Amino acid sequence: MSARDDDIEDSSAPLIEHLAELRTRLIRSVLALFVGICVLFIPIQGDFLAEHVLRFLLVPIEDTLRALGDPAPTLQYTSPQEYLFVLFRIGMVFGFALAFPVIAHQMWRFVAPGLYKSEKSAFLPFIIASPVMFLLGAAFAHFVVTPLAMAFFLGFTDAPSLFANLLSDSVDVDPTAVVPATNEGLKITFFGKVNESLQTSLVFIMAFGLCFQLPVLLTLMGKAGLVSADGLAAVRKYAMVGILVLAALVTPPDVVTQLILFTVVYGLYEVSIILVRRVEKKREKELRAQGLWFEDDPAQGMDDDPLMREFDEDAKK
Repeated sequence: MSARDDDIEDSSAPLIEHLAELRTRLIRSVLALFVGICVLFIPIQGDFLAEHVLRFLLVPIEDTLRALGDPAPTLQYTSPQEYLFVLFRIGMVFGFALAFPVIAHQMWRFVAPGLYKSEKSAFLPFIIASPVMFLLGAAFAHFVVTPLAMAFFLGFTDAPSLFANLLSDSVDVDPTAVVPATNEGLKITFFGKVNESLQTSLVFIMAFGLCFQLPVLLTLMGKAGLVSADGLAAVRKYAMVGILVLAALVTPPDVVTQLILFTVVYGLYEVSIILVRRVEKKREKELRAQGLWFEDDPAQGMDDDPLMREFDEDAKK
């Protein structure tokens, strides 16, 4: 493809017009985010949509407590404003998720005029792949990782002890409203806070969602020529160490969860190497078709490159 066929969409607009365009795109993005947040506070069956999302996020904790013998899993909040702030947090996170297509479109409309046509065709699929991979990572975290982590953590507590005593000793009394008497020792049981439990779920979702971006990021860097498949394969052992450190930082001190994160991210790293290699083969095929691929003498390819030749001619003027 010649430089003439791959021209940038020229714009002679001064800087102030570009800043005005940026302001317009930002305003539209903020409005989209505001609408997304408002959607989370639409009443559905007597509760806000954010409350339904909260219950969905806390399902792994509920299932784990029931598996441990708790007949009435309960979470509490200890300050008047805590529950409202939890709903606002959910509104921000999931409101952004709802508004992301609009925000991404506004970003694309601002950046696209400054890209070559070939760069547009290369960059656009990554905008689509990025949220898809994030959703896959978030789903993996919610349905696989969080239940395992909750079972690991709550397995060390005596969560069912209170309720087992209530069921056996309090026949005519509501077992969820009475604390049984004890003659010795302390009863240590789990009374989870809504805010902290939600924090655990969101950390897993964000960590795995971002880690699933690895193939998208490395493939984009490979397409830009910043990394190569051989280079990624050569630093494989260092990548393993880095992934282990990442798993230790973004997950709780749970060996099972860390091993799951390491296995998944390292698998994505290997997939990235395959994708980058395919990108390199495709680029090599295109250059060969244009007669610009010189495997034996790279310098010759630089000399015969029409873009470099045009650059040299402009430099001599």
